[in-house]
Amino acid sequence: MPARPSLLRRHRPASAALVAALVTCAALTACAGPVPSPATSAAPQTTAPPGPASSTGTATSDAATPDNAVGDDTAAEPASDAAPTQVSIPSLKIRSSLMRLGLNPDGTVEVPPAEQGMTAGWYTGGAVPGRPGPAVLIGHNDTRFGRAVFHDLKDIAKGAEVLVRGGDGTSRSFTVTGKETVNKKAFPTERVYGATAGSTLRLITCDGAFDDEGHPVDNLIVYAEPS
Repeated sequence: MPARPSLLRRHRPASAALVAALVTCAALTACAGPVPSPATSAAPQTTAPPGPASSTGTATSDAATPDNAVGDDTAAEPASDAAPTQVSIPSLKIRSSLMRLGLNPDGTVEVPPAEQGMTAGWYTGGAVPGRPGPAVLIGHNDTRFGRAVFHDLKDIAKGAEVLVRGGDGTSRSFTVTGKETVNKKAFPTERVYGATAGSTLRLITCDGAFDDEGHPVDNLIVYAEPS
């Protein structure tokens, strides 16, 4: 995933400090997506991860399934502060548990380990889905082990539904409002991680052509708002 290491500084979703600093992309072989930190954010990596990325949490399931929905109880009331546990995109037949992603010791953002390429992750420095601010979910497109959870994310259409299940058992529905492919060297940090008055959702993976080292040079960013 990482192609050119990108540093993330701490990202505070509800504060202007969130976008005060730019982060450089850290490329990972099986591209996940830019992950921010308490004051900043970074874009996904495009090189092999520096050893198995140590996630701050564990996924309960490692494979996307053809199931169409995360299921039950789509909540209308405010989201709890519990970490999200699952993401589902019915139109693409994607469903995955969510591991927690933080920062590596060198300040770069964690991405799911390549061997868990079919599991997406939630960046803990961002908002909890349903709470004010940008919630960021990151997943690989492909890894050295093959096809990964967000392989088909490029095919998502405007208006598609994304369901995120919270730790309290309720599911929240988001509607895709747009998507864009950007060069990792020009990652739109403020647009992705900048503070927002309401709840927003971003899904990030790698995309585009490969550089001389075989790493994707672009990131695919999907934007969604509460349904």
